[in-house]
Amino acid sequence: MTTTMTDIDTLLTVGQVADLFGVTVRTLHHYDEIGLVVPSERSRAGYRLYTAADLVRLQHVVVYRRLEFPLEQIATLLEQGATDPRASAEHLRRQRAAVLHRLDELRELVTAIDTALEATMNDRPATREEMRELFGDGFSDDYEAEAQQRWGETDAWRQSRERTARYTVADWAQVKEEMQAVGEGFAAAMDAGMPPTSQAALEAAEAHRRSIERFYDCSYAMHRGLADLYLADPRFTKTYEDIRVGMAQYVHDAIHANADQGQGQGAPG
Repeated sequence: MTTTMTDIDTLLTVGQVADLFGVTVRTLHHYDEIGLVVPSERSRAGYRLYTAADLVRLQHVVVYRRLEFPLEQIATLLEQGATDPRASAEHLRRQRAAVLHRLDELRELVTAIDTALEATMNDRPATREEMRELFGDGFSDDYEAEAQQRWGETDAWRQSRERTARYTVADWAQVKEEMQAVGEGFAAAMDAGMPPTSQAALEAAEAHRRSIERFYDCSYAMHRGLADLYLADPRFTKTYEDIRVGMAQYVHDAIHANADQGQGQGAPG
């Protein structure tokens, strides 16, 4: 059946339909050959032209194919509804149910992938990018370079490098939580008006020392040296002063008091 030029303007060629539906021309030719979607019109030159009804049928085929229905089953479904005026709605309901089922399967797959990915990430050392994301401005290549220059020949530095080389993101997250808990312990003791020699301040100081032992063996004598550094280095001082005014001195005094008590009880260093 031939059409006028006016009719052609309202119809679509194979190439136009391929672009519209995101399928290949070869696929459309195959659907035509097997009788699944046959263009209803022809141009005067004999080219296939798709009507609006053809496009509706093709739309159903494309959706079913994306849901991985075999072509034979699609043909059966389309033919079963060919004489039913409610066929289009029935196809849409069937497709919707299939899509929802597929979504459930995909959600389960995403959950499984996330679980596997989390396990993989937790089993490997943290990257520098992950460290920056976790600690923000508290992580700096410049600080690390300075620390290596200052302490690179010490046993503590070598211990720290060996231990942290295996730390995962989860390990570093726990380190961060411990650091925050220690700071909160000192702040709570200060807010309660307790002196640096109080039991609460000593417990915070001891928790501070034990958190450092995640990295290297920290004797009481070494802990004293760190406390002195907190007052001598403005950067360390600022870290504590940003939490509470006067905290740097308070932490220094609490650490010294805790070291006095620890060494008085015969603890090493």
